[in-house]
Amino acid sequence: MSQLAAAPLIARHAESTIWLARYMERIENLARLLDVTKTFAHDDSSWLSILRINGDEAAFSTQNVRAGHMAVARFYLLDSGNPTSVVAAIAQARENARTLRALISVEMWLHLNVFHAHICALTEADIAPERLSLVCAMLKEGAQTHNGITEGTFYRDQAWHFYMIGRHLERADQTTRLLDTRFNELAPSAGSDEGDAGQWDALLRAVTGYHAYRRDHPHGYRPEEIVRFLLANTAFPRSVGLNLAQLEWHLTQLRVRHRLRGGAKALERVDHLCSLLTQQSCADLLKQGLSPFLDWVQREIAALHDDLVRAFCGAR
Repeated sequence: MSQLAAAPLIARHAESTIWLARYMERIENLARLLDVTKTFAHDDSSWLSILRINGDEAAFSTQNVRAGHMAVARFYLLDSGNPTSVVAAIAQARENARTLRALISVEMWLHLNVFHAHICALTEADIAPERLSLVCAMLKEGAQTHNGITEGTFYRDQAWHFYMIGRHLERADQTTRLLDTRFNELAPSAGSDEGDAGQWDALLRAVTGYHAYRRDHPHGYRPEEIVRFLLANTAFPRSVGLNLAQLEWHLTQLRVRHRLRGGAKALERVDHLCSLLTQQSCADLLKQGLSPFLDWVQREIAALHDDLVRAFCGAR
């Protein structure tokens, strides 16, 4: 396809492809976070941290209920009026997939419809404490099945690269949010070598990083090592550094292999982020304050998304 012929296709479909990936990734992230919180929660403050991670404290407060298990689970699993809920995410993912119907496989489309039906069928009884882990397992399995079908059937053209850009954007964003919130909550114990081992365990499991971290660090938890692992590890699939590097690769492929002219500003931004994460001393970050740095990274990731939309989808 020539560059001129490709341009209308990009403008129509690039943003939908990015958002399809982001919404499906978001479903798995939420399911894992809810499941880990249920397992490790000591009191209601653990459920409140989920609201902090997603920036939903103000939206949740309008419901005038205590942030306990049922209220937070309902907010994130059943509340279609909450744009960050699982039920809202699958609806948006399905709608984006509908606009991409000519570009995605029959298997992708069918699975999304089945997954959508399963999520929409959830009830209050399904999110009760004794059943929540089963629901979270269903959500994780559904999202992972989607990932497998996508990996095996999505044609490796421009749309594939935009899909992967969306996935890596969402993973990088979610990891910074989780690390920022949970690390602040653990700050009183972060000065010790290991701190609260159970809570470090929960943090790593929330990003499926427990076993990978223990392979690299079999002798316990150290805050500096956990921060380095989640920010800069080049082998862990959900580290911020790896996802930004992968995003940079896919963006480069769009510009070099597919000869798309846009994206120079986005490429410059992601290159700067990757360089900074590689060079930044985690020990210095902890001394200076981790939260301001992570807040800045989150803003840069949001700006990166906007750069991509402006470059390939027209001005918004």
